Amino acid sequence: MMRSQILIVDDEKSFVRSMAFALSEAGFHTRSAHTGEDALTLLADEPADLVLLDLRLPGMHGMEVLAEVTRLYPGLPVIMISAHGDTRAAVQAVKAGATDYLTKPFALDELLHIIDTVTDRARMREELDYHRQRSANASGLVGSSQAMQSLWQTVQRVASSSTGRVLLLGESGTGKAVVARAIHEQSPRAEGAFVEINCAALPEQLIEAELFGAEKGAYTGAHQKRSGLVSLAHGGTLFLDEIGELPLSLQAKFLHFLENGDYRPVGATASHTADVRVVAATNRSLEEEVRAGRFREDLYFRLNVIELTIPPLRERGEDLQELLDRFIEAQAREEGCRPVTIPPETLERLQAYNWPGNVRELRNLVERLTILHPGQRIRPDQLPHEFHPVEDSTSDQAATTSLEQKLEHTERQMIRQALDQTGGHKGKAAEQLGMSRHAFKRRLQRLGLL
Repeated sequence: MMRSQILIVDDEKSFVRSMAFALSEAGFHTRSAHTGEDALTLLADEPADLVLLDLRLPGMHGMEVLAEVTRLYPGLPVIMISAHGDTRAAVQAVKAGATDYLTKPFALDELLHIIDTVTDRARMREELDYHRQRSANASGLVGSSQAMQSLWQTVQRVASSSTGRVLLLGESGTGKAVVARAIHEQSPRAEGAFVEINCAALPEQLIEAELFGAEKGAYTGAHQKRSGLVSLAHGGTLFLDEIGELPLSLQAKFLHFLENGDYRPVGATASHTADVRVVAATNRSLEEEVRAGRFREDLYFRLNVIELTIPPLRERGEDLQELLDRFIEAQAREEGCRPVTIPPETLERLQAYNWPGNVRELRNLVERLTILHPGQRIRPDQLPHEFHPVEDSTSDQAATTSLEQKLEHTERQMIRQALDQTGGHKGKAAEQLGMSRHAFKRRLQRLGLL
């Protein structure tokens, strides 16, 4: 078992020597400093597990050293040592961030008891952080970047709150569905159902029945009574992806449900109630949709109680390796083959890429590489053409580019241009390109743009 490192900071050299000897006999590693400046230098060179800090020091005062230690090394336990007349100052030091204090002279057993208590607390915090991280990974949120850690902390706060409405914003492919499920799984509603609906995936005339249910004969093809997703989500979470695609004619009914918990199945005469947390997601600006008259302002404000923005992959590049490892392992298991490996030169190419399709595009790439090159070490030239630097059209690479790659590149450009011209509205972009919404969605999925 690794022994704890204790830094003793005191200007009385005889006291430091006796403390170092006693703590070494008790099984600790010790280092010592006689000034605050030297203590900060030692901490910068090598971390410590605990600091014994005298209140009165030459040069920097003990309180100044404490302030620097708590600023530079948050969570590092500091036990203040004070002379008999400095007890009040020692208490102030605890309020300023010290873990505990001792008044000279003190018994070694008293010191060892405090050290044991402090190290036990630190160990418990580490275990709690470990289990929280495992819980985050189990919920699908992968990444140790600052952006993802901040997102995970917000998810935990939102999940444990009483709010019934959350709005997730972010580019397509950033993982809004994963965040929605994480909110559900970290909440008191985790035992209930997590029910998901993509508002852009269903014909307009069927969305109301899908949400609220329908009586037999309520519409053509309704051969039997059906329960809606709101009913299935009672006591749990209802996730509405692409909420901006919710038909304007249905928005008033959905607003009524959000305000009262009441809904009426299609063709029914009686109302029902459901206790549901609603998480909605969009990659479009609902404020712009409101201004354009395509989305009700009152529904927007009702949904937007808590707003979370999911960072794009290009803003969390330090998570790329962790995401790759997760997807490679999962894809190899699904395909029943050995996993691919990504050498440094290939990883460098991936890190230089802008990832317009975000995490979904990365997952699609791993799936493609696993199917085409199972168990292989992936060379940069085995990556799709979009991962290669653009070269002059007269180069040998451009001359040998396959027709399939040229067509795919052109198709991507046309789709992105259509989405830009329609403000990201998939239905209008599909219409502009002369294809159905469902065909357009399949193209987006195949190209990793959805």
